[in-house]
This record gives sequence, C-alpha cells and structure tokens, in this order.
Amino acid sequence: MAEPAIAGPRPGPMALALIASVFVVATCGLVYELLASTIASYLLGDSVTQFSTIIGVYLFAMGIGSWCSRYAKRDELRLFIRAEILIALIGGWAAALLFLMFPVIDQFRVLLYALVVGIGFLVGLEIPLLMRILKQDFDFRETVSTVLTFDYVGALAASLLFPLILMPFIGMIRTGFLFGFANVAVAIALIAIQPRGRKMPVEMLAGIAVAVSLVIGFIGAERVQRFAETASLEEPIIHATSTPYQRIVLTRRGDNISLFLNGNLQFSSLDEYRYHEALVLPALGRVANPRNILILGGGDGLAAREVLRHTSVEHVTLVDLDPAMTQLFTDTPLLARLNENSFSDPRMTVINADGFNWVRQDEGQYDAVIVDFPDPTSLSIGKLYTTTFYRALRQRLAPGGIVSVQSGSPFVAPQAYWTIAATLEEAGFSTRPYHAYVPSFGDWGFILAANGRVPETADILPGGRFVTRATEPALFEFPPDMARRDAEPNRLDNQLLVRTFADEWRRYDG
Repeated sequence: MAEPAIAGPRPGPMALALIASVFVVATCGLVYELLASTIASYLLGDSVTQFSTIIGVYLFAMGIGSWCSRYAKRDELRLFIRAEILIALIGGWAAALLFLMFPVIDQFRVLLYALVVGIGFLVGLEIPLLMRILKQDFDFRETVSTVLTFDYVGALAASLLFPLILMPFIGMIRTGFLFGFANVAVAIALIAIQPRGRKMPVEMLAGIAVAVSLVIGFIGAERVQRFAETASLEEPIIHATSTPYQRIVLTRRGDNISLFLNGNLQFSSLDEYRYHEALVLPALGRVANPRNILILGGGDGLAAREVLRHTSVEHVTLVDLDPAMTQLFTDTPLLARLNENSFSDPRMTVINADGFNWVRQDEGQYDAVIVDFPDPTSLSIGKLYTTTFYRALRQRLAPGGIVSVQSGSPFVAPQAYWTIAATLEEAGFSTRPYHAYVPSFGDWGFILAANGRVPETADILPGGRFVTRATEPALFEFPPDMARRDAEPNRLDNQLLVRTFADEWRRYDG
C-alpha cells in the first residue's frame, strides 16, 4: 500500500496577504490603464489611437519594470511595499492631475505618457518581487500558477467593474482615488502584520499620508472636476453631471448659456438658432405637408423646437441615448424656455435608446429625418456615420421624404465633411450638401439626402431669424476652398471618418 503524501506546511498570514495583494495589484493596474486611455480619448479624441498607444506603452513599461526587478538583491518585501505606496500616490492622483493640467500645459501628452510609464514600471516591478517573496511558502510551480491566476482574475474584475460600475456611477476622478486607496491599503496591511522586530515606521507614515491624501481627494473629486472645467471653459458653470454616457456641463455668462458634452461645445444660446434653423428648415421645406418626423440625437430639444413650429407636423419621435440629457432639458425651466417646452408638446415622443440599433429595429416611416448626432470623435459615434447605418435609415424614409445630417465643418475638416456625403451616396441616397455660418462654430456643414432626387427649391417656413426663402438658396453655394473633393465612404469595419476628423481638427487647432 502506498504511503499517503505528507502535506506541506500551510501558508502563513503573510503569504495569504501577499496572494490577496496580487489580485489588488492586477485590478488596480488595469483600472489605471483604462482610466488613462479613457481620459486621453475624452480630452484628445480618436479613441482607437489613445487606447492602442497607452496600452502598448503601459505593457512596455511593465516589461522594463519586470526586467529591473532582477537588481533587487535583498529586502524584496520592503521594496514591494514602497512600490505599492508609490503606485497608490501616482495612480490615485493621475486622473485628477490630468484633468487639472490639460487646460494649462501645452505638452499634455508628455505628462500623460510619463504617468503611464511610471505606473506601468511599478506594476511590472511588483509581480516578480511577489514571486520571489512567495517562494518561501510555495514551490516554484505553485508560485507561478497562483500569482498568474490571481493576476488574470484581477484583470477580469477590473474590465467588468470599469464600464459597468466605475464610469457610470463613480466617475473617472473618484475611481482613481478609490483604487489608489486600495493599493495603499495593501501596503499598510502588510506593514501591520509584520513581526514586532520588522516594523517599517517610515513606510507606515508614508502610507498613512498617502491614504489621507486619497481620502481627501475622493471627497473633493467633484470640486476638482469643476475647477478643471472652469479653467478650461473660462465661463461660470451652472450645472455639471456625469452620466453613464457622457459628461454634461452647462455654463452661463450674462444671457449666454452654453452646453458642453465631454468638453465639446454643443451650442451657445446666442446663435444656436442659426444652426438649428439650417438643420431643420431646408429639409422640412422640401417635404409636402410633413406629418411624421424622426429626430436622431438632439437631446437638448432645440431641433425639435424648429420641427414643431410646422403646423402640419402631427407626431415627432426623438431618439437620444442619454435620459439625463432629455430630462434636464425637460425639467429645468431655464433650458425648457430655450427649446420652447418642446419635450412637453403632446406631439412629441422621447425614446432613450442607442440610435444605431433603434433605427435598425424600427419599422416606422417618416416624412423627414433630422440627424443631429455629435461629431464623429470616437468609434461609438462614428458608427452613426457609416454606410451600415445610412442603409438602415433609408428604410425608415417615406416616399418623398428628406434626411438632414449635421456633418461638421467643410472649412476646418473638408475631407471629413465630404466623406459623410460620399457615405450617404454609397448607401443609396442622392445628396445636396450645404453650409451655414454659426459664430460659435464657424462655417458649419449639413447634407440633405433622399431616396430620389433632392428637390432644388424649398417652401421655407416664414418667421425664421436666419433661414428664409430669400437666404436659403445661398446656403448651397460653396467657395473653392470648401469645394467637393474625392473621399472614400465610411464603413463600419474601417471607421476612416473618425481618423480623418481627428487629423483635420488637430491640424487646425495646433
């Protein structure tokens, strides 16, 4: 009979604490990586480039940290604890620092990548140190499998927590402070369970100081966010909130109210009528007795205001992703006055849904479709400017119906503008591009589209402050510097429009 295997010694409290710290290190490290990528996309645009480069640089820095760990010849635990405290300080404050510095420094990317490299280096340093410490309690195979298992599980936890809980309900700045505190809590716990003769008073004081700073930062995160936005916008903020979909900021100076979504200006109340009249009136003026209208985007209700002025309109369906946006412009008297209580009109139906999926599933027919989506600054928005989306939109258009699409600036981003026109045409529409001067934006472009030929003339609703029967024909004239150019259509699998838009605006903004 074979003798039973003799069980090895059970790991002690320190070994168990170190195993748990692997999970925390992995979770926090990936959260910092996701935060940096999201903030870069938020502030710099082009999410593919930001996520790709930051993830690549972060992993490279981890590799350098792992390589450098070989030079730690002794006292690995003390070095690990110090690395934890440093990660907590740098990673915890990184999001707040990036938001605060964006409006005031020119070389923002230098700061961004310096933080990414610093965090990645320290995280890469920690894992080999943990393996060397744990080999005292486990054999090599157990050490490697245990550390990697908890590392991968921690990465999964971070990847689920970040989009489902952290971004929608905690926000980017508070998330940084929260996970920084988790890092420093690990360091403090490891110090606390050391035998009396191996206490680390300097590290303990440093850990407590960092923990206190992170708690203060977490409590004051909204003030930090508002301070950064005030410095960037240079106008008094009257409302700011983060939703699962975007950051909504309203500013007011005198009679002027401005809306910013994710830091990008959406309208100024002094001249928004120019934009919204140009978006709506040429389309509805080319439809005989428009009755059933679809608005995609336009959660501020301003496009709906222009639509509802047409007495022939019997029903308007507005599809906007963010319920916080439509509710804000329904319930706030100051904002409801801007849109003339369009959301309270009995002819209006508001649906909060993703426009891309909603259009593909809807079975309605509409006399006019007003497409008022944000600019294609990311892939999630860029899909709303693809041949796939426009082909689905064609199915929603009633005979003789017209689509109007906000299409960006044909002066600042002409290649992007004409890409939208080419995409509509590839999807089967005929088009008539036009543009209007809006002081807050400059020269801004729109495109009319139809399943048949777009009518040359329009019966423009009287009473417009900007678009009238006399002024409307001039909108379709383009000077040579904005004239049509060759462009490839934007497809769902390439999203070239997002890259083109980012490149052109970057050149213009410097």
